[in-house]
Amino acid sequence: MAFWNRRKPLDVTVATDAAHRLKPTLTWPHLVAMGVGAIVGTGIYTLTGIGAGLAGPAVILSFLLCGVICACAAFCYAEMATMIPAAGSAYTYSYSVLGELIAWIVGWSLILEYTVAAAAVAVGWSAHVAEFIQAAGWSVPESLLHGTMAGGIIDLPAVIIAAAVTTLLIIGTRESATVNIFLVIIKLAALVLFVVLASTAFDSARFHPFMPYGFSAHIGTDGVKRGVLAAAALVFFAFYGFDAVSTAAEETKRPSRDLTIGIIGSMVLCTVIYMAVAASALGGSYFGDFSKSGAPLVYILNSLNHGTAAQVVASAAIVALPTVILVLMFGQSRIFFVMARDGLLPQQLSAVHRTRGTPVLMTTLTGVVVALLAATLKLDQIALLANAGTLCAFVAVAASMLVLRTRDPARTRPFRTPLPWIVGPVCIVGCLYLFFNGLPAFTQWWFLFWNAAGMILYFAYGAWRSRLARAAV
Repeated sequence: MAFWNRRKPLDVTVATDAAHRLKPTLTWPHLVAMGVGAIVGTGIYTLTGIGAGLAGPAVILSFLLCGVICACAAFCYAEMATMIPAAGSAYTYSYSVLGELIAWIVGWSLILEYTVAAAAVAVGWSAHVAEFIQAAGWSVPESLLHGTMAGGIIDLPAVIIAAAVTTLLIIGTRESATVNIFLVIIKLAALVLFVVLASTAFDSARFHPFMPYGFSAHIGTDGVKRGVLAAAALVFFAFYGFDAVSTAAEETKRPSRDLTIGIIGSMVLCTVIYMAVAASALGGSYFGDFSKSGAPLVYILNSLNHGTAAQVVASAAIVALPTVILVLMFGQSRIFFVMARDGLLPQQLSAVHRTRGTPVLMTTLTGVVVALLAATLKLDQIALLANAGTLCAFVAVAASMLVLRTRDPARTRPFRTPLPWIVGPVCIVGCLYLFFNGLPAFTQWWFLFWNAAGMILYFAYGAWRSRLARAAV
């Protein structure tokens, strides 16, 4: 086969040699916590306010729209992950079904989803730290709390948390996942506290007008793209994370059962949480006020004279938001690892620690990149770029599910997507619509530039050095 359509056989994908195989240590509670830890994070603590500024109270519809699309994607991921229980997520599925060239594009795009998103969460976490520092009256220069493109010198808290998470991931996968479980419990408890307190000031009048900027995405007089769809393209970032669970397939003890529970279970649980928090925020405070805050939930509680609770929520965010960074950096290191194992990147990078069973070199490299991005860029710019990579990955997974249903219908599928010829197309069409009609033009162009640079790298190295290319010689 030529480079553009050569595929890695499914059985070979699963049966990786022991020297380059990750150690299976995770069970379904770890995976559910990973999914919840990745999904419930900056999206609900921070992007709720930004999204409300773009859509008004109708941001609830933005969350709902993203939830439907992500639910369809979750079903597709569950089928592919349980059928191909190997590390690599959408990249691995594409390599086995759609071919090497598409797999490279997906893998390169996943860098935007995981690495760039991890940097975005680090910046969001830093905003909460800044609020905490100001409330405590500590003397810290503002220039050390904001990135270069946000008017500062360096976002030091974001760099520190990226380094801390990298260290934890290097220690071990099971250890990281166990810490993640406890941090997720803290995070959910804080959100429950917010819902209870904000609901006491609920006023339905704050939902009128419900859709001040309309439904479709359009550029306003201030040059900002607004509307329900514009907000959906941004808050979409708040929903994904369940796909990071699929990157742990190779490190799961019982993938046929545990991956399904982890992917779909975390998605359902988080959708309920998001709707409850968004409704409480919009009913408890006027969206025009809290949409201007970098920490909207803390702002709302302070405005309702719940100062102590606001500090509790802020503290919980400081303690628990790193779970998102942890899961995203975990996913990215595994994507890099598998691409190197396949020869598309230097194979030396696919080294696994003899006792810990983790890709130490790739984890360190991922941590460095995340820290550099978080130290310089703004949250909204990072989030939108991450969304572009995610949309690409979701389309690839849904397409892989549909193609394999046609090409190999008799293959054993531990989990089968319900109504596949409805769920798959809804996922694909929804993601493409959000990409072309929701994301700003600069995000679309930067996504294309990013993949153009990736294609240069692929043809300069991967196309000739991949394992399949060398096997064909």
